[in-house]
Amino acid sequence: MNLNYVIIYVDDAVKATEFYKKAFELKIKFIHESNMYAEMESGQTTLAFANNEMLQMNTGIEPKEGVKNCFEIAFSTDDVSGAFEKAILNGAKEIKKTEEKPWGQLVSYVQDPFGTIVEICTPMGQYQIGRKCRNDKFLG
Repeated sequence: MNLNYVIIYVDDAVKATEFYKKAFELKIKFIHESNMYAEMESGQTTLAFANNEMLQMNTGIEPKEGVKNCFEIAFSTDDVSGAFEKAILNGAKEIKKTEEKPWGQLVSYVQDPFGTIVEICTPMGQYQIGRKCRNDKFLG
């Protein structure tokens, strides 16, 4: 089994792709002629946006007014602070400025204009994944 798509339901799929193109430099892969669905190039997994109406069309579930997404997506980069500032300049809301985690990874958080939490971080491959830490110190 492979994770091929992450689809986020938003008020406006085209506006969402425009935001992610400007804020995170993702390339638009596809916009459906209805403007209700769009895909971004984001590595091995496609990041897609669908208008809220498609939730009901595809699943029969009615979108709830005012309910925001309850998950986050994460982008890795070597320039976390630069990507954070660019996202803010393009309409993201600041949640948490760049900080170094106990394991050495740099991480920041923003919220996109549609309510999705976006983590901006350095790649985990640079750090020793699986090492336990307590009180900001690694355990053997």
